[in-house]
Amino acid sequence: MSKSKYSNLLHTNNANLDKLHQIVVKAVEEEQLLSKKLENNSLSINLSIGEKLSDRVATFGGSWKFIIIFAVFLCGWMSLNVFIYLDKGFDPYPFILLNLILSTIAAIQAPVIMMSQNRKEERDRQRAEDDYMVNLKSEIELRNLHEKIDLLITEQMKNLFEIQQSQMDKIEMLDNRLKNHLKNP
Repeated sequence: MSKSKYSNLLHTNNANLDKLHQIVVKAVEEEQLLSKKLENNSLSINLSIGEKLSDRVATFGGSWKFIIIFAVFLCGWMSLNVFIYLDKGFDPYPFILLNLILSTIAAIQAPVIMMSQNRKEERDRQRAEDDYMVNLKSEIELRNLHEKIDLLITEQMKNLFEIQQSQMDKIEMLDNRLKNHLKNP
């Protein structure tokens, strides 16, 4: 195989590597664009003061801290009215005022928690859409990688066959020389 053929083979290999390099760079840039877009989506959610407050109320209302504080408050209220004031307290035994307070808290807390849950559901839906986009991008990248690998293997096989053919030609040429040399010493 002549120097020009070797040079041509090396040039072809370099061109293929350059193509693959450009494809990889483009894929990395597209991945950065996707991650920037997803980041911007998550940052674009600006909550109002009421929405932030409802999230905090829902978080606090669903915590052990709230349950313990509320249990202490209820026990204190009942103890104060039954044991300390001996049924002459500001809210005697059926605790009508306490029932009114508890009903009011429940009436206010329930819609606030529902608003917070609706926002959480919207965030979860957005997160699911973002995950879908990332998964779709990954699937496309995986297909691209398969195509790149197939292209690379095809090109390498083609080059290997050319090299093998060149080697076979040289072996045949050397074999002919050896036969000629043995016939005509």
